Amino acid sequence: MAKEAKKRIAARRKYNIESRYTPDEAVAIVKNMAYASFDESVDAVYLLGIDPRQAEQLVRGTVSLPHGTGKDVKVCVFASGENIEIAEKAGADIVGGAELANEFAKGRALDFDVTIATPDMMPVVGKLGQLFGPRGLMPNPKSGTVTTDVAKTVAEFKAGRVEYRNDRYGNVHVAIGRVSFDAAQLLDNLKILSDEIMRARPASTKGIYLKKLSISSTMGPGVTLDTAVLTDFVEE
Repeated sequence: MAKEAKKRIAARRKYNIESRYTPDEAVAIVKNMAYASFDESVDAVYLLGIDPRQAEQLVRGTVSLPHGTGKDVKVCVFASGENIEIAEKAGADIVGGAELANEFAKGRALDFDVTIATPDMMPVVGKLGQLFGPRGLMPNPKSGTVTTDVAKTVAEFKAGRVEYRNDRYGNVHVAIGRVSFDAAQLLDNLKILSDEIMRARPASTKGIYLKKLSISSTMGPGVTLDTAVLTDFVEE
């Protein structure tokens, strides 16, 4: 039996779906149980004690992960004038104005991960709300994707800045790296992300805010963390 297969079997024997693990233990288990032939993503899912129906309890923003996500992030920028050239020089993959919006409205593939827009372009981008919104591609001031500093914003998203937002069930799902990352890199990213999620707690929430946190690889099972030790982990 191959050495890697033996490691996976041993890891699964140590894993218990009912157990709660420290961050170090959880990361080790996720890495050891990964079995796909490709470099799986490692994702963190936070179940929050919020009411997603209340606008003031929505959790949304961006955070820069120190080691990125291991993904080549494709950025689309809506701009005009000199900001078009600025965006292109900063590394944006798709850049344009009203004509680009028309292309998307007519069926151009939405083959990018982040949309950035200058404030003057929002009336144009706003018309794509029904197309971009359900896919999480709509620029928003709260997430920093509506900006006058195009070069900085493009560079940050290319370098590992990620957007987070809760779904209708109160979950926040964010990639924190790849299985090929060192455990220390995954832990660094998880620590920074967790700190950001905790800081983003809406003032109107009551009771337990962080109900559950689990991490998993693309093809692996979720490994639940012990939220009781999370505060100490974040503050280290």
